[in-house]
Amino acid sequence: MRIPRCYEPQPMNPGDTVQLGDNNVQHLARTLRMRAGDQVMLFNGDGREFLATVLEVDKRSLQVRIDSSETPGRDSPLQIHVGQTLSRGERMDYAVQKATELGMARMTPLFSERCEVKLNSERQDKRLRHWQQVAISACEQSLRCTIPQLDAPEALAHWVGSVEADLKLVLHHHSARPLGDLPRPASIALLIGPEGGLTEAEVELAIASGFQPVALGPRVLRTETAPVVAQAILQSHWGDLSAS
Repeated sequence: MRIPRCYEPQPMNPGDTVQLGDNNVQHLARTLRMRAGDQVMLFNGDGREFLATVLEVDKRSLQVRIDSSETPGRDSPLQIHVGQTLSRGERMDYAVQKATELGMARMTPLFSERCEVKLNSERQDKRLRHWQQVAISACEQSLRCTIPQLDAPEALAHWVGSVEADLKLVLHHHSARPLGDLPRPASIALLIGPEGGLTEAEVELAIASGFQPVALGPRVLRTETAPVVAQAILQSHWGDLSAS
């Protein structure tokens, strides 16, 4: 049987006895019907993962013993901060999920001129919690041991003026400059436009703030596809998908 892998946000060390949180009790005890003696792999976001053995289990609680830990080193050396203009429903979920799988370090959802998503403070908090859970699930699946940072949504104009990175890129299909012409960075800020694209004024603002316009080929990508393709290319050039 495949060993389940779960995010458990509490301190852990080999030899500890740990009571798992309600979400993991629901999944492991009620859905997977784990029993004493079964094994589970846990991670808490500190870069390690922990092999644990179930000691006691019922429908409301599950206690494990931490048997061992290791630091597998699955984080990309390339720190990518994605500025993702908000899109509706599953499109934004897809962007968060796939960007996490591809090693994104941080994402800031953005409001732009052509962004069709409007969120009050209550809905922003609810969506942020939802995106964080999407990222956690993507980490569980992809074997990541750290959780990318998900920021509260902010205005695109503020983000492009304040974000810090060695290299700042704005995806702009009118650009002819290939990524291969750029120097190797340690960190990248990546600006992704909305479904209707960035306005010329927004592209000009990004360029004035130090962003370089780049294209990913002759075709225009959807807003949820662009960060996936861009990160795959960036990780291949300079990150942990590189053959060198």
